[in-house]
Amino acid sequence: MIIMGSRSATRTRKQQRWCTQQTLTPLMEGPDPDMQEEGTKKESSWELIREWFRIQKGISSSTNNNISISSSSSLYSTNNNIPSKRQDLRLLLGVLGCPLAPIPLVNDQIHDRIHIKDIPIETSSAHYIIQQYLAATGCLKQQKSAKNMYATGMVKMVCCETEISSGKNVKSLGTRSGESGCFVLWQMLPGMWSLELVVGGNKVVAGSDGKTVWRHTPWLGTHAAKGPQRPLRRIIQGLDPKSTASLFAKAQCLGEKRIGDDECFVLKVAADRAAVMERSEGPAEVIRHVLYGYFCQKSGLLIYLEDSHLTRVLHTPENNNVDTVYWETTIGSSIGDYRDVDGLLIAHQGRSIATVFRFGEVSMQHSRTRMEEIWSIDDVVFNVPGLSMDYFIPPADIIDNQQNLSP
Repeated sequence: MIIMGSRSATRTRKQQRWCTQQTLTPLMEGPDPDMQEEGTKKESSWELIREWFRIQKGISSSTNNNISISSSSSLYSTNNNIPSKRQDLRLLLGVLGCPLAPIPLVNDQIHDRIHIKDIPIETSSAHYIIQQYLAATGCLKQQKSAKNMYATGMVKMVCCETEISSGKNVKSLGTRSGESGCFVLWQMLPGMWSLELVVGGNKVVAGSDGKTVWRHTPWLGTHAAKGPQRPLRRIIQGLDPKSTASLFAKAQCLGEKRIGDDECFVLKVAADRAAVMERSEGPAEVIRHVLYGYFCQKSGLLIYLEDSHLTRVLHTPENNNVDTVYWETTIGSSIGDYRDVDGLLIAHQGRSIATVFRFGEVSMQHSRTRMEEIWSIDDVVFNVPGLSMDYFIPPADIIDNQQNLSP
């Protein structure tokens, strides 16, 4: 699928070196043998996170010679014989593999003339900051927009400590188990992208044809994302400045904050109520999804990105929960090593730290786990010859499901 066209010998040798450095290991691309007894059941991502916490809580209870409560839910339970390392990898890929931004991209040209009359100062300030960002990355100098993009990169994902608290007692579990991998990303504007991520012998594939966002993992199969079509978070982490600027087109400026040694302007965008309601599924109700961008005052570049996603799982007789449970997922990403690629400044490395926090309305118990991803970009190519919309067609089962749901 890689169509490089006629590139320079230097770039070709660079890609060959990148390929020869990879260890060829078997990939888990089909159904996971450890999940065969689950039949045709398809779990959503929040259920995978919920099950991981349930197992960790059961481990904590057993180490304290208490009765494990791991049988509290039979509806959403998975195979408890799965090795803990594989459970950790599933959690990592489920949270950090291919998360989406909270809102769709704005189609309006962000660099057009802005009329500040009757616009709140927070909004007009955000417009000005985005203009500075576009200028700093070189987007305003380009006469032509890039039609498509190809990027390769490396990742290292680490599942860090888990904290389980019950009143005054707090217990930490887990070790820093990590896996390395790589990814290939294709993008065609507007809104079409395809990602292949391989970590720890498991392959995650995700994509968008501009209308439908879908994902495939060995343990969850193929499924489409609910709600409005949203961009891939990995793309707005400094890979595509124009998409990042478009995402913050309707942002508000919250003020200033220091990140490391840099003074930054803080911009905020949030999904509206109707959009998050569309993303709710079964007993899981999305409450909010907010994105914060930290733009350096000195350079004008985006150096930190943070989003917070809150989901409420309602109590129902079927899932047999004691009370309503909330899941809050926060991902903070440091973005840096900007380099010139065909006149654009593209970020070439960064670090993401994700925290998943579980708490209830009534219970004093809560659980928190922390995970980390270190990523780097090896190569970025714009305007790849021969790349067409045919490369972004969703899998056949996604198309069949959409046709069955249509009136």
